[in-house]
Amino acid sequence: MTERPLDVLIVEDEVLLATELEFLVEEVGFHSVGLAMSSDEAVALACDLHPDLALVDVHLRDGPTGVEVARTIHNDCGGVALFMTANVKRLPDDFAGACGVIGKPYSEHGVKTALSYLTVCLREGQAPGPPPIGLELSPAYAERWGLSALPQAV
Repeated sequence: MTERPLDVLIVEDEVLLATELEFLVEEVGFHSVGLAMSSDEAVALACDLHPDLALVDVHLRDGPTGVEVARTIHNDCGGVALFMTANVKRLPDDFAGACGVIGKPYSEHGVKTALSYLTVCLREGQAPGPPPIGLELSPAYAERWGLSALPQAV
């Protein structure tokens, strides 16, 4: 019996980038449950659809609101967010409850590798080893997934 694909919400206000991410998500075997371009839309979809993972840009149509979106998805919707942003320095030390970040610009291979890695982490509650290059885990999730003593490859 095969496991169901992970449900992913894409929170990105650049249509071409959102479409590319949706394609990559589905190529890795995930199921895209929706695209959100603003913080209100993202929170509403996350709380209604309960995705396994939300890919969140920091700067959305309504401003640099992605950090608040990730925090709300984590605290109020019970979801896991992953930042996908060129604004890595804007992230708070606690990553707003997100599991980590992939910095832009990113490669197709980098995103696919990171998503495959996160699949194992989310399903098994434990990392299969250090994160792949390009994925930085938040300190809280590194500890949760058993990596607190390992250096991170970024």
